[in-house]
Amino acid sequence: MSNVSIKTVKEVDGLRVAGQMAAETLLAVGDMLRPGITTEDINQFVHQDTLRRGGVPAPLNYHGFPKSVCTSINEVVCHGIPGEQVLEPGDIINVDVTTIFNGFYGDTSATFYIGEPSPEAKHVTEVSRRSLALGIAQVRDGARLGDIGAAIQEFAEGQGCSVVRAFVGHGIGRRFHEPPQVSHVGTRNSGLRLRAGMVFTIEPMINIGTHEVEVLEDKWTAVTADGSLSAQFEHTLVVTKSGCEVLTRRSRSLERSEIFPDPFELQAALAI
Repeated sequence: MSNVSIKTVKEVDGLRVAGQMAAETLLAVGDMLRPGITTEDINQFVHQDTLRRGGVPAPLNYHGFPKSVCTSINEVVCHGIPGEQVLEPGDIINVDVTTIFNGFYGDTSATFYIGEPSPEAKHVTEVSRRSLALGIAQVRDGARLGDIGAAIQEFAEGQGCSVVRAFVGHGIGRRFHEPPQVSHVGTRNSGLRLRAGMVFTIEPMINIGTHEVEVLEDKWTAVTADGSLSAQFEHTLVVTKSGCEVLTRRSRSLERSEIFPDPFELQAALAI
């Protein structure tokens, strides 16, 4: 607990502004995605959009990362480096945006559909989206960190998917990554006790196959070990007395991502 900071009201205000800027950039990405563009086109767009809003793209030169955004297509789990790869119909792509504004960081990502997704692509994407929602629902003052991972793991594995262990959510504030680490697997009623004012990300990476990953020679790009599809969604949030506030909450639905009814809410409604 001692190394996990409790943010002040002023700090949360700063994080909220940075988070909203990142959220708006991610919304704008959804509007511009289409088959035929390259991941470098996305990088250039995110870079310019971030600067236009008065922010700084956090990934650029972070520990040597060469671009302003991470673009992870199909079997790429995370940290994909933008380049000449062309988006093809049927691809899924995670775009991970982090904005710095007035020294505060806002971090969010989503997986988008390029054209019509295969049933497998849609399944892993929607399981990832729901996994994030279920993880967020566990957060409140007095809950335990293990509750988040347990909720995600129980759901994703129940849907025939796996949860990546090698990468986790993280505390965030005036630094990109700080304590605590937020695992997306876990045991209920275990781990750090959450306190109001803690700020961290939840960002489950869900695979259609095994949870194992490999990092390519570029030292950044992580791919599924079995070549299966992977999807991810991420929000930054602050713990409150009654639950949490999502600091990267979006003002509208994402184009090319939030385009289907939630299949799990539909299942629940039909079961009533």
